[in-house]
Amino acid sequence: VQLQASGGGLVQAGDSLRLSCAASGRFHSSYALGWFRQASGKPREFLGGISWRGTSTYGADSVKGRFTVSRDNAKNTVYLQMNNLRPEDTAVYSCAAGADYRLISPRYWGQGTRVTVSS
Repeated sequence: VQLQASGGGLVQAGDSLRLSCAASGRFHSSYALGWFRQASGKPREFLGGISWRGTSTYGADSVKGRFTVSRDNAKNTVYLQMNNLRPEDTAVYSCAAGADYRLISPRYWGQGTRVTVSS
């Protein structure tokens, strides 16, 4: 299974950005998908996950109401819509796949895409 994340870049505070992560290889559509991020010098943080049926959950309180996880099963792709971005959202964002949408123990990881938010 391969996970390819894209969509990162440099944006200004208050902007929106949408990340995508396409799964390929022996990926089964029943896998849950989700997103994590890791800022420099900080531990990795779970942002949100979604089951193949669309049940979703979110982790960090700081992103609730601003970030939305969605997926397109026909494309084996998960998205992270990020609105009202803040400088503290600057991090490397990675997608993951696993058996459960809470992604407590992801089975597969993508390579990450960097998001930089300037003030």
